[in-house]
Amino acid sequence: MEQLNTIKELINQGSVEEAIQKLDQILQTDLPDMDEVYYLRGNAYRKLGNWQLALNNYQYAIDLNPESPAQHAYRMAMDILNFFNKDMYNQ
Repeated sequence: MEQLNTIKELINQGSVEEAIQKLDQILQTDLPDMDEVYYLRGNAYRKLGNWQLALNNYQYAIDLNPESPAQHAYRMAMDILNFFNKDMYNQ
């Protein structure tokens, strides 16, 4: 979908809020490939530093398509969070 390529570019260029707005609009429709929409939305929220929404969107993508690249992104995000929050486990 050409629209998703445009959104990927917005995310890469740092226009993350605009990308999220466009992704939200797509989610209002009934298009195929919604797993990719959720995956991109997860990437956008991760770039904003909102890890909870990033993980939620990756999980939606995985639920729709277990083969989604969101599977890898979810694991990477969890590894990062676990690395940075190590101190929580050592109290």
